[in-house]
Amino acid sequence: MNTPICDFVRGYAAAGAARLHMPGHKGRGALGCEDLDITEVDGADDLSHPEGIILESENNASALFGTRHTFYSAGGSSQCVKAMLHLALLHRPPHAARTVLAGQNAHKAFLHGCALLDLEPRWLRPEGESPLCACPLSPAGLDRALDEQPAPPMAVYVTSPDYLGGMLDIAGLAEVCHRHGVPLLVDNAHGAYLRFLSPSRHPMDLGADLCCDSAHKTLPVLTGGAYLHVSASALAPYEGAARQSLALFGSSSPSYLILQSLDACNRRLAEDLPSRLAEVVRQLDALKGRLAARGVPVRSGEPLKLVVDAWAAGRSGYELAELLRRNRVEPEYADPDEVVLMYAADAVASDFQSVETAFSGFRPGPSRVPAALPAPGERVLSPRAAMLSPWEEVPVGASAGRICAGAAVSCPPAIPIAVSGERITPEAAALMAELGFDTVSVVREPI
Repeated sequence: MNTPICDFVRGYAAAGAARLHMPGHKGRGALGCEDLDITEVDGADDLSHPEGIILESENNASALFGTRHTFYSAGGSSQCVKAMLHLALLHRPPHAARTVLAGQNAHKAFLHGCALLDLEPRWLRPEGESPLCACPLSPAGLDRALDEQPAPPMAVYVTSPDYLGGMLDIAGLAEVCHRHGVPLLVDNAHGAYLRFLSPSRHPMDLGADLCCDSAHKTLPVLTGGAYLHVSASALAPYEGAARQSLALFGSSSPSYLILQSLDACNRRLAEDLPSRLAEVVRQLDALKGRLAARGVPVRSGEPLKLVVDAWAAGRSGYELAELLRRNRVEPEYADPDEVVLMYAADAVASDFQSVETAFSGFRPGPSRVPAALPAPGERVLSPRAAMLSPWEEVPVGASAGRICAGAAVSCPPAIPIAVSGERITPEAAALMAELGFDTVSVVREPI
């Protein structure tokens, strides 16, 4: 597969033209990548209105992902999440409310999008016990929730895979949504690679209408590289408006380094990456089995994540993270209850060996109860009103009774311990303190 953006930029760098244009480093600098960092010079195309090499590269990605169109983002999935909400708002049916029925473990970008677009989230609470970073949902539960809405929502929004590798029944959820005449939007930030498993487990192949992937999380792409996918079966107007929706929330100066990495990734996806991915999944499955045999409580779920339930081992996730660091392993995330490791297709043998060595002397202790989500606080303001009001930071110990301004989350994406616009309860303040929060943003009084 060709790489038109990479080829153009390398050709431009090799030509040695006097760069009397932005950026100010003029192709020279201490990082060593400056010669490939350009702006919209003649022939470089324009991400906001592509007609040349960027559009050609996006078409390559669209073919790889099997979509109506795959749009590039240099602003991560955060930009794409907001664009998905804008598209759903633009093309909502006349009878639909400005509400989004959403799994409560949504990334804070979702709440920011709701605030900016004046949308009202209606939360789908977890079905059963779950960690704060997860929100198990079933098609039957979604069906009931849609039936209970006073007016049809403009969209359903879910996160899958979640931060702990939990995967929802996207096909089942999509069927329910479409039966109710509602589009399904999926934050698939951690699952770009799922398309390249056999069989595919990507939301675009399971019935989602719109989906975002953080390419940089699991594919060989620079930080900030992401995709907004429009399904081949989705409303046709989504494709025509997606570019404008992305531009509404993105920079007018996207990084050409990021665009090149997205472009170069297409070739890897078309060539060796799927086979490499299959081998890494096989090795990681084997490692998970060996760890489980030693009593390490490994969570099941997403193929490229290794998640240890520290609470089930009678340990702290921070303690397990330090154990890993002593063996030259840096985890993705740790909190009191979990430690998360993320693999990718280019993992090497030592990535598996070091983790196994770290747990070689592991002995589980008595399990304990993981942190539980407190009941919601009193709803005082909408998320929009809370986020756009004057606010201040206060110590968590002094936050009970105050109105939460920014969502208080333990990690992104996670269920907010206190949601923007809710009055913070004593139980929520205590949990924030337990999870290591020092301060929380609250609406400045008087309102």
